[in-house]
Amino acid sequence: MTGAAAQSAPASSKSVDDPYAAHIAEASHRFRVPQRWIRAVMYLESARDPRAVSRKGAVGLMQIMPATWAELRLRHQLGRDPYDPRDNILAGTAYLRELFDRYGSPGFLAAYNAGPRRYEASLKGRPLPAETRAYVAKLRPFWGGGDAPGSLTAVHAKAVSWRIAPLFVPQSASGPGWDLARGQGASAAHSVAASVGDVFAAGPQRRELFVVSETGASVR
Repeated sequence: MTGAAAQSAPASSKSVDDPYAAHIAEASHRFRVPQRWIRAVMYLESARDPRAVSRKGAVGLMQIMPATWAELRLRHQLGRDPYDPRDNILAGTAYLRELFDRYGSPGFLAAYNAGPRRYEASLKGRPLPAETRAYVAKLRPFWGGGDAPGSLTAVHAKAVSWRIAPLFVPQSASGPGWDLARGQGASAAHSVAASVGDVFAAGPQRRELFVVSETGASVR
């Protein structure tokens, strides 16, 4: 996917007048993706313009390519209009979750922006586009943590190539109580310390999921 807007920093505050707040909360809860991740990607991709269209044809708030939308719409029983804010947010969040499960971070962000095939090529030595590197760099501050409180326990997911993995991971694969959050230990320290170029030169990154004991705030 290619963002229709390249903003310097996504807004993190939640406005009471946000017309997308309910959709973001629904998508966060359904696909176990932190709300701030969704908001950051949406802002950077489309500047919150539901009618945004990129030069490559990605559409809507989450800038989803038509072929990807077609798959997501059928799998998640969404409507026919890719510009519909709710359905576009749900589809984009489902795709973020699938890419995270497949590539870990920061790879899932690069794959969301440049596409899985292009990201896979970068793992074999083909440099990522400058646009994608800048995109990942802008989103890095939003990687850590989720919205739900509770203790976090790391669980390592199996690395799977996009060529052999199903296009979308079934919701039951993660199950209730799973969420995405920042990794721990040496892997996380390396990600924080490394430059964007160093991170991608090192190959596939962590694919860590965390069990979250939900005790309060609703998630997206």
